[in-house]
Amino acid sequence: MAVPKRKMSRSNTRSRRAQWKATPTTLAACPRCSAPKRPHVACPSCGVYNGRHYAAAERTEFQD
Repeated sequence: MAVPKRKMSRSNTRSRRAQWKATPTTLAACPRCSAPKRPHVACPSCGVYNGRHYAAAERTEFQD
């Protein structure tokens, strides 16, 4: 395994880390209600995915 011989300077370390960027999540329009949703996931507003309705996909508040 390679081991560095010298300490890497702060500017080199920070310029290397500057390339670590978060990418925004892609959104697609729901074909039924046209709400924005993530691809390959059931719609959070209407609960439909691939033409089927999933009741568990609708958001509900947890109660004890």
